[in-house]
Amino acid sequence: MKSYTVQDVASKIDHAVLKPDQTEADVRAAAALCIERGVASLCVRPCDIRLAAELLKDSPVMVSCVLSFPHGADTPATKVFQARQAIDDGVEEIDMVMNIGQFLSGHYEAVREEIKAVVETAHAHNVAVKVIQESGYLTLAQVAKACELSYEAGADFVKTSTGFAPSSATPEIVAAMVEAVGGKTGIKASGGIRTWEQAVGYLEQGATRLGIGATATVLDGGVADSNY
Repeated sequence: MKSYTVQDVASKIDHAVLKPDQTEADVRAAAALCIERGVASLCVRPCDIRLAAELLKDSPVMVSCVLSFPHGADTPATKVFQARQAIDDGVEEIDMVMNIGQFLSGHYEAVREEIKAVVETAHAHNVAVKVIQESGYLTLAQVAKACELSYEAGADFVKTSTGFAPSSATPEIVAAMVEAVGGKTGIKASGGIRTWEQAVGYLEQGATRLGIGATATVLDGGVADSNY
C-alpha cells in the first residue's frame, strides 16, 4: 500500500472557502495558504473567482468554483449562464450541484442533459467539471446511478457532497463511486474530512481529489472542528 507524504495529500486537495460568512480577507488568506501548501485548487464562491484568479495567477494552484451551490435547483439555462460567467472570470474547474430533486423524481434524462450542457460549455474552454450529487440524500444504488449519468454526460469528476447537507462523504459512498466509475472519471470525496487519517483513507479507496476546508489542520495531523 502506498505511503502518502504530506505533499502527496496536499496535491489532491481542493481547499474550500464556501461558507456564506467568509470575507475577502478569508479568500486572500486561503490563497496564500494554498500556494504555501501546494494544494490542487482553491475552491471559491462565484463572486470570489476574479479575486482568486488574481491572487493565484503566478502559482500552479488552480481556481475552482461551485455552481448552483448548495442545492442544485437552478434551471439548466441558469447553470449554463453561471458556467459561462465563471469561465469569463477565470475559473479552471467547476463543481456543479446536480438537480437532486429531479434525480430523486426519476427524471434521469433531464439530469443527464443538464450536466451535459454545463460540461459542453466548460470543455469548450478547457475547464473541467465535477458533479456534486449530494450523496447523503441518496441510497448507494442511487449514488451509482448518479455517477453513471455524470459519466455519460462527459463530466470529469463525480463528487460526494457540498458539505452543507446533513451527511458528508463516507467510505461506503466513496466505495460505491469507485465501483461505478473508478478509472473512468475522477472521484472527489468532500465534506466532513477532518483528519489526516480520513484524507488518506479516501485516497487509498480510490478518490482522486479531496474537498477540505481545514486544510492546514488536516495536513498537520490535527483534528478539524468544522464539518467542512
